[in-house]
Amino acid sequence: MTIFLAVVLGVLLVVLYILFITPRRMANWVGWHFVASAYRLPPREQLDPQRPGPPPPAHRTKERQAVANAAWGGDWKPAERYVRAAGDNWDERWDRLELLQQVAREDDAWLHAWRAAEPRNCDAATLHASLMVHRAWEIRGSGYAHEVMTSDMNRFRAMLPAAIEEARQAALLDRANPGPWVVMVTAARGAQYSRAQFKPLWEGLAARAPHHYEGHWQALQYWCAKWFGSDRRMMRFARQAVRKAPPGSPLAGIYLHALNELTERSATNTLAVTPMARSVLKKIAASFNRVAPDDERLPVLRHLLAHYMLRSMMYTPALEQFRLIGPWCGAQPWRKHGDPVTAFETARGTAAKLSRTRPTPPPQQIYQMGR
Repeated sequence: MTIFLAVVLGVLLVVLYILFITPRRMANWVGWHFVASAYRLPPREQLDPQRPGPPPPAHRTKERQAVANAAWGGDWKPAERYVRAAGDNWDERWDRLELLQQVAREDDAWLHAWRAAEPRNCDAATLHASLMVHRAWEIRGSGYAHEVMTSDMNRFRAMLPAAIEEARQAALLDRANPGPWVVMVTAARGAQYSRAQFKPLWEGLAARAPHHYEGHWQALQYWCAKWFGSDRRMMRFARQAVRKAPPGSPLAGIYLHALNELTERSATNTLAVTPMARSVLKKIAASFNRVAPDDERLPVLRHLLAHYMLRSMMYTPALEQFRLIGPWCGAQPWRKHGDPVTAFETARGTAAKLSRTRPTPPPQQIYQMGR
């Protein structure tokens, strides 16, 4: 028993050291000694806390603005062409619908005109159903159930059945299109669907688009403990997403959102460091390496990956992620600390120091050493 207690005490001391002593020591070291460029990282003065990654290409921004301006001017046809051009790239098609949803939230007259002109257009019907769900969620807000006023919760729940029915009707217009099923999966938790009710919705979505990123994110919310699942169910679902992520898809990043959900609700905000968890993070990194660099979902996910690799004491892989991230630090893991630049600088400095990577001397020192 004495040996057992000694081992337990030793583990506890290691954990306390990692949680409390190491962060303070690292913050001090970063503040006084860390030279980012010596580790092939952008210097602190180049860090940009306004964005998680580089802005989209100018031509993409111009196209989106043109579609929005045309819609607000009463012309829905560019919006219809914009969505249709995505073809059966269902992730891209959904991204374009989400843009149109933002446009319609400011002025939806063009959407009503589109639906009147093309009543059997699945995209228009899906967009309308999705807009209904988001308007209901705006009334509810993003707080936990006990934080929402009873009147707002009642209005929220009263609005969702009509939105789900709208999505069901949209699904009949194009049986191959997963968009309506994403809407139904999104609304299911707010409508308090049981697991038996949710199952056919998820199966309907997966049958049409088994790797749909937004669909998986919404399903993950259903399976988390604060809705109708549990930590175990949520993490199992997230690990499945990593296993089935196809080349070029950021789907493996769903696991990082699950970790975020897990740690945000944890009283200690700690993360279990296990060989299996580290193995999953390595698989995610390998999967991300096959995603197109201009995928706008990727930067946010790389920030989460670097964050959780660091918390899992995977210092060398975390450093590599920070190199891939570059100077952009306007992402959630760092913003929640109030000063994203300092939080980001401390994190990447910690990765550099604890990875035991040898810093590269500046050019002047190299010259002097060679003399």
